[in-house]
Amino acid sequence: MTSSFEFHTYPARLSDAERDKALWMLREGAAQGKLSHDTFLHRMEAALQARRPDELAALTADLVTEGRWSRRLFGAVERMSAFTVRLGRAWQAERLPKLMLPLPGPHPLRIGRDPVNGLRLSHETVSRMHAELSLQGGMWILRDLGSTNGTTVNGQRVTGAVAVRPGDQVAFGRMSFRLSGPATEGRERPQLPAP
Repeated sequence: MTSSFEFHTYPARLSDAERDKALWMLREGAAQGKLSHDTFLHRMEAALQARRPDELAALTADLVTEGRWSRRLFGAVERMSAFTVRLGRAWQAERLPKLMLPLPGPHPLRIGRDPVNGLRLSHETVSRMHAELSLQGGMWILRDLGSTNGTTVNGQRVTGAVAVRPGDQVAFGRMSFRLSGPATEGRERPQLPAP
């Protein structure tokens, strides 16, 4: 009589490292917005109860991270995209009309649609009293005066006041300009004493 021994093979028990890796992948997936909050909680609970590696693999299959070449490719595409955005802004900045910073005076320069403003902009997106520009402590300060369509500097909406300088792009409603230095026509530049 031949006897055969039957060997039962049970799947290997999950290691703590495997479980920790799966939990980390779930946290990263949730942080990157790949998982909703409810899905994240459900999968975390399932990962803590999993007994086999294939159960963990099923929970993280859609969260597999990219390889080294994929990361390099996506990084290069992101950098190129950022470059084209900067290039577009630079191209647009050179084509914008210049807005000359005024000579310093005792009163701020008011900007708006109303004729009493020092700089009148006749455009339907500009408020009657839109913004003001003043020199304070050697810095030019642009303040939005509660305009309806807003004031932006370099694409960022101004809430309150912000420091500006020549070269900045400013927009009042949908009227955009590039700031340039104070007019120096008719004035001589100060000469430095010879050594």
